[in-house]
Amino acid sequence: MKKFFFSIALLFVAFATVNAQNYKPFKLGLGLGYAIPDGGGGVLFAIEPAYRVNDAIAVGLRMEWAAMAKSIDNTEADISTNGSYTLNGQYYLSDNTFRPYVGLGFGLYSIASVGFDDADLKLDASSKFGLYPRIGADIGHFNINIDYNIIPKTEDSMQFGTETIEYEFKNSYIGIRIGAFIFGGKK
Repeated sequence: MKKFFFSIALLFVAFATVNAQNYKPFKLGLGLGYAIPDGGGGVLFAIEPAYRVNDAIAVGLRMEWAAMAKSIDNTEADISTNGSYTLNGQYYLSDNTFRPYVGLGFGLYSIASVGFDDADLKLDASSKFGLYPRIGADIGHFNINIDYNIIPKTEDSMQFGTETIEYEFKNSYIGIRIGAFIFGGKK
């Protein structure tokens, strides 16, 4: 009987703790921004569902697509669309309407194939594991953030006539985005 009352008391404390949160636990963010790769630029779109463990910590997923123009050694490339599918965490530094945060994410980046205008060269599509530190802020139901997506570079060589050409392609980029979220606001 003591175990039964202890279990009920433990459940009551757990539910009281959950209800003590100031923010709703689920949040769905949508963002639009600018991607800055090495030697180019482009736009990005992100969808970020997240779960708030408590008012200070959120864990979530980020699905992001970035359409970027790139260059290698002053050669312009076609626009490529890269996708990322990552897990992330955010630590909120404040419990006010303006809520700055720091975070870290990691996951799979799908690197699109790229063709070059000045040469008969095409980089094949690939997938790479990467990570990103981020800083940002929630302001009401709006969000602004910046992150640096650290993705390993692509290295390869190609036979071009009688000459072997080695190339290196940097995949990392800075993402700056603004957006809004539904759900997840104050209770």
